[in-house]
Amino acid sequence: VQLQASGGGLVQPGGSLRLSCAASGFTFSRFWMYWVRQAPGKGIEYVSAINTGGASTYYADSVKGRFTISRDNAKNTLYLQMNSLRSEDTAVYYCSTDSTGTDRGQGTQVTVSS
Repeated sequence: VQLQASGGGLVQPGGSLRLSCAASGFTFSRFWMYWVRQAPGKGIEYVSAINTGGASTYYADSVKGRFTISRDNAKNTLYLQMNSLRSEDTAVYYCSTDSTGTDRGQGTQVTVSS
């Protein structure tokens, strides 16, 4: 399993970012996929999940209504659209095949600050 997240950066509170995760080394379309994050000095936190076909999505209460997960199985790519960003969303974001980030691979830094 190889997972590489990208698209992070520095954004002001209230701003938006779109993260991508390129997957390889496994049959992407057969796996539920997850976004998890790790804030400085804290453990891995579940953010969002999506089923194999993309029709069902799930969110942590902290991001519900602000973040949208999606996937393109033809491109082996997972996405996370993040709107109305807050300072508490600052973290390294990873994609994974489970909610604890066991195989999370390379993450992307998101910093929300004015």
